[in-house]
Amino acid sequence: MPEPFLDTNILLRHLLGDHPEQSPRATAFLDRIERREIRVHTADTVVFETVFTLQRFYRRPRDAIRDAVLPILELPSIILPGKRHFREAFDLYVDLNLPFADAYHAALMKSLKLDEIVTFDQEFDRVSGIRRVEP
Repeated sequence: MPEPFLDTNILLRHLLGDHPEQSPRATAFLDRIERREIRVHTADTVVFETVFTLQRFYRRPRDAIRDAVLPILELPSIILPGKRHFREAFDLYVDLNLPFADAYHAALMKSLKLDEIVTFDQEFDRVSGIRRVEP
């Protein structure tokens, strides 16, 4: 039987605990993942949507978002193509106050051993080992 895909709303209901019916069900499902009873696939876009929603709509601090989301992503039973980039991305997001997408791009660049980015975004000037150039 193929593994299911984990959507953003399951993460949000679990992390927020804000829905009397859905939140406990989401938490129970994630508990099964943590106990390795089931494996699920998810995508970078699910992580981006989760971070965006927690930051923009729920006004959660960046370090609280990192500390809540990262342990879930690192569960062995969660299959996520870009998983290895998220620890550094979250650290850049928190420590350098980068937008999450830019933090992810910087982490991806480092893993690919790329040191130059063509962009107008001056936030990249704060990232050690990356040189920003404008076209």
